[in-house]
Amino acid sequence: MRAAVETVRIDGLPVRLHTMAAREPVRDDTDPTVVFVHGIGMSHRSFARSQRAVAAEHRTISVDLPGFGWLPAAGRRLSIEELGDVVVRAVRHLVDDDLVLVGQSMGTQVVIESARRHPDAVTAIVLVGPVIDAERRSLPMQALDLSRDGFVEGVRMNTVLVTDYLRSMRQYLRELGPMLRYPTEQTITEVTQPVLVVRGTQDPIARHDWSARLAAAAPDGTFVELAG
Repeated sequence: MRAAVETVRIDGLPVRLHTMAAREPVRDDTDPTVVFVHGIGMSHRSFARSQRAVAAEHRTISVDLPGFGWLPAAGRRLSIEELGDVVVRAVRHLVDDDLVLVGQSMGTQVVIESARRHPDAVTAIVLVGPVIDAERRSLPMQALDLSRDGFVEGVRMNTVLVTDYLRSMRQYLRELGPMLRYPTEQTITEVTQPVLVVRGTQDPIARHDWSARLAAAAPDGTFVELAG
């Protein structure tokens, strides 16, 4: 199963969309499209295996945000709010379905904003390894947690992470500030759609108590913890 790739521009910002679905997926006209949004420094590659699995039954779109995934740097800092708007507007170039948005790391903040700003389009969101823990909102703490994460990730994911970081360094540095300042624990209270918070038991960045509190703060939140 291979993805169809298309780049669209939203207010001059390039967004790359990787669309994948089985030739005869088990779906009907009411099924949502599942959209994957990567974390800071990353690309669609971080969701490659997840997208293939979900594409067996749903249309899926994996996003490369402006400045990431081999796209040129935006030339300026982009707010989380702006990125949340850009994702929905870009995906709407391809589909009119209801959207379930799956974000990881900074991507969790982006999909929260997508849900807040486009409640007519987004029916639910999934937050995988959400950031930033309000009690660890500093660059040194996040850098320490990220280094710890490298020791528990597999070789494949570490290879993806390092190569994506190197390619996106200019935009990565611009987005650190917005990511660190974004008040995830506050904005999640304004998301009326169902919210699923997911973390792995070995995740040193999205820790148990923080992830559980975030799910509890959502009006319709659920917390799931997976081994590993």
